[in-house]
Amino acid sequence: MSAVESFTPSVVQLTERAVNKVKSLIEDEANDDLKLRVFVTGGGCSGFQYGFTFDELAEEDDTLVEKDGVTVLVDSLSYQYIDGAEVDYVEGLEGSRFVVSNPNAETTCGCGSSFSI
Repeated sequence: MSAVESFTPSVVQLTERAVNKVKSLIEDEANDDLKLRVFVTGGGCSGFQYGFTFDELAEEDDTLVEKDGVTVLVDSLSYQYIDGAEVDYVEGLEGSRFVVSNPNAETTCGCGSSFSI
């Protein structure tokens, strides 16, 4: 049995807009094996920043969250920082992007892509 764990969407929640955008991007790539990876790295104006990429395969220590046919991957290091967060997709004057509402963040920067704990 693999060490990959699967949890309910309460770990990281996706809004309907985020789900629809991920489905659209996967369709554009014509690869049904793609999964959205949400991760945290050091840097940004507030200490940590969010990152998004697509992966075909889950790593052994990934947490998987599935919603409406979309799979989100969160690595074990990022998990502690974004547990309970919500991923949305917004379109506005700043452009189109995924954004994270994170209950664990004590402060966020004006751009919304970095935070501190």
